[in-house]
Amino acid sequence: MEDQESYRWASNPIQKIEHLSSSDDASQVMHLSVESFEQYCTLESFCGNDDGYAVHNSPSTASFSPNDSQSYPSDLQDSSDNTCGSPVSRSCVTNNVSDFRHKLRELETVMLGPDSDNLNNQITLEEEKWKYMMEAIARGDLKDALCACAKAIVNNDMLTAEWLMTELRERVSVTGEPIQRLGAYMLEGLVARLASSGSAIYKALRCKEPAGADLLSYMHILYEVCPYFKFGYMSANGAIAEAMKDELRVHIIDFQIAQGSQWVTLIQALAARPGGPPHVRITGIDDSTSAYARGGGIDIVGQRLTRLSESCKVPFEFCAAGISASDAQLGNLGVRPGEAIAVNFPLMLHHMPDESVSTQNPRDRLIRLVKSLSPTVVTLVEQESNTNTASFVNRFNEVMKYYLAVFESIDVTFPRQHKERINVEQHCLAREIVNIIACEGAARVERHEPFGKWRSRFMMAGFKPYPLSSYMNATIKTLLMNYSEQYTLEERDGALFLGWMDRPLVASCAWR
Repeated sequence: MEDQESYRWASNPIQKIEHLSSSDDASQVMHLSVESFEQYCTLESFCGNDDGYAVHNSPSTASFSPNDSQSYPSDLQDSSDNTCGSPVSRSCVTNNVSDFRHKLRELETVMLGPDSDNLNNQITLEEEKWKYMMEAIARGDLKDALCACAKAIVNNDMLTAEWLMTELRERVSVTGEPIQRLGAYMLEGLVARLASSGSAIYKALRCKEPAGADLLSYMHILYEVCPYFKFGYMSANGAIAEAMKDELRVHIIDFQIAQGSQWVTLIQALAARPGGPPHVRITGIDDSTSAYARGGGIDIVGQRLTRLSESCKVPFEFCAAGISASDAQLGNLGVRPGEAIAVNFPLMLHHMPDESVSTQNPRDRLIRLVKSLSPTVVTLVEQESNTNTASFVNRFNEVMKYYLAVFESIDVTFPRQHKERINVEQHCLAREIVNIIACEGAARVERHEPFGKWRSRFMMAGFKPYPLSSYMNATIKTLLMNYSEQYTLEERDGALFLGWMDRPLVASCAWR
């Protein structure tokens, strides 16, 4: 990132103007003419840090930004003072700003001819844009400033983008308010987008299990402090238990086994089933991220679940499938006659490329493959967000709204300065944020879709909705009582939605 010198601009606006003046492009010269200098003259109130935002240096474990650019406002302040206070300014124009602007327009008309009206309109629009950005920075409106920076990058306006990035670096913090913490990672996403390094950052920020047998992984900490994973596991297990209540042999195919935590409560529930437990077989699909989170291979999961099943007196068998879900074929799933099949998609289908990425469309291919198994039930848990095919600016705004709600919910449980909170957000959330903002094509693996889109995909594959039980809904409501009252639970369109205040965050549904 440090080599991206093409994105740097002179900290002194006079140097920039002199550079442009030497070019043959008159429109570039006028683009930063007196109106631009007049705008620089208004920067006096922005030279210091906003009192509402303390500047924090990110710890080395959470810092992946390039070297900070030079601080522009102080240089602009000096140049504006020199410009406004020069003898030429006092002798040639009155103190009336309107007269000053009018005389300049007259001069431009004489020099440039009839086309100067269009140029003046462009300059006015440029003035308004900079005024809007200056005001956003002054009032500490990180949302507007971040969005303006994203738009500048889309428009290839590197001057604006670099200036905003410099200002934003002074106002974001991994230990600050939720919007400041989110802003720190969104800013890094924008930097990575310019440097084309988003994919590398995504791969580097994996949820590694800390050293030491007594330490929990970051994912498990997030599992404990927020109800998102528990909500997904409980709702999916409830649908599976209901569908399998009369079956003697149950085969669960889990397309992202992770640490196997989801199946602990289900095995315990099946052990207490009237008439005795069924024979349970779990096929666990592995991936590299899960291996990092576990601190070892997929066999670790099988050993844990086997010991649990023995203690509960549940006949149990574990089958490891060390393949990517994208590569899964019928032969990898170990289907046997006489078994009732339950398929579990836990927050993983959005990692599958779809028709917008590949003509092979692995996302729909996997759904159709599962349908060919004639499963008794299929459970789906996904983030309720739309970041798949949306344009970059809309995707950027969606990331801001969605993850701000998540960061706010974490704020209720974790103190601001808590080191583990920083690690959880960096390793479990920042990598998603950076990937969505910085990457395109096959490199962008975080491709969330809202429930309506998932419903269309499943129904096109031949599935029908499997209603979730009212008993399970009541159980989840009881679970949420242990957390903040600002969590919400809503049932609609055959799905269950967990939200933070008025924002749905996770959707759970079942199919057959």
